[in-house]
Amino acid sequence: MGEQAMRILVFSHKAEVREAIINAVGRRPAADLGRVDYTEASGISEVLVEMDAGNVDLAILDGEAQPTGGIGLTRQLKNEIEECPPIVVSVRRKDDRWLATWSQADAVLVHPLDPLTAAETVADVLRARRVPAVHG
Repeated sequence: MGEQAMRILVFSHKAEVREAIINAVGRRPAADLGRVDYTEASGISEVLVEMDAGNVDLAILDGEAQPTGGIGLTRQLKNEIEECPPIVVSVRRKDDRWLATWSQADAVLVHPLDPLTAAETVADVLRARRVPAVHG
């Protein structure tokens, strides 16, 4: 009946950062997209398992994560996964946007997160990824 919820992977070594991202984006980033389900990852291995399994429609990676940040991880994923899902990188400083661009991220969120901007950014990236259904 209903469309299956899209899956968003949120990575940070800090639970409060993951929570802030999820709260900012919300369960329904845009009316035309429906609900999203979140999978949280606190370590690189969890991210790799989810991405390799193809369980992710979009990933939001914390650029400040320790010991490995989301910026380097984004570049690795974009270069190693043939059909890599879109990745949004969150950074603490506007000046770090260039690093996210270097990483091949599809979009950037800057902390403190504005819920309207965060939801709109994620919705735009999800819309761009959607492939129209083929009928016939």
